[in-house]
Amino acid sequence: MTARRMRFDLKKALFILPNLFTLSSIFCGFFAVLTCLGEPTAESFYKAALLIVFAMFFDGIDGRVARATKTQSAFGVQIDSLADVVSFGVAPAVLLYRWSLHQLGDVGTGISFLFLACGAIRLARFNVLATAPSGAPKKPSKFILGLPIPGAAGIVVSIVVANFEVTGHFEAQPYLVAAVVIALSFFMVSTIKFRSFKDVRWGARSIFLVLAAVGSATAIAIAIHPAFALVWMLAGYITIGVLEAVLDISRRLAGKPSRLIETALADEERPEARPHKDA
Repeated sequence: MTARRMRFDLKKALFILPNLFTLSSIFCGFFAVLTCLGEPTAESFYKAALLIVFAMFFDGIDGRVARATKTQSAFGVQIDSLADVVSFGVAPAVLLYRWSLHQLGDVGTGISFLFLACGAIRLARFNVLATAPSGAPKKPSKFILGLPIPGAAGIVVSIVVANFEVTGHFEAQPYLVAAVVIALSFFMVSTIKFRSFKDVRWGARSIFLVLAAVGSATAIAIAIHPAFALVWMLAGYITIGVLEAVLDISRRLAGKPSRLIETALADEERPEARPHKDA
């Protein structure tokens, strides 16, 4: 009897590719935690911060790889969210505690966990909003409900790195760090709608805003320190979201229609694409 020739399904093989990027993000977050648990030195904290940055890179590319290879799946949506809990929830929370918040004792432990808990709630809400009753992804909005957890983690990492670049060590004021962490935790679970920058129309207004952001960041880098440029841009992103929310409330109180009329979904891809972590 002749042996049956096995057909090679290229699509099934390509299905593994985007998930490998997602798993790489998880590994970076896991390795960052291990690095923080070691000797508390400037080098170990800096390494942990860079590992979280690499996790952001892999998190940002997995959805694009899935779209390019047409291997989007509901499985990819779920594993992306689980990856974010590790890479942008657990890893930054441990880094914050070991870097600064441990000085506050049990209070610091609670604040570190607050960041992780709010990030997990943020991701759970994203999964609910981004999924139809049938299980299919909904069409994403131009706005994101609550601060995306990668953005919150990015602010944490940028502050850690900027503090080291300026002071030469990793000592920080725990009360100031605690205030920042509490604010980020609130923004993640809030109903403030942040722009997702989907379907950006490159008109005069968009070009002006991009030039203003780049110009101001450059000025901060020259006047203070280049390490503060990312802190400035991420803080500006949050400020814009808060200001738009305040303006939207004022319009509603004045009886005018809301400008933020679309449903907020934290998803970077199209309905047929697997979402990447704006959540």
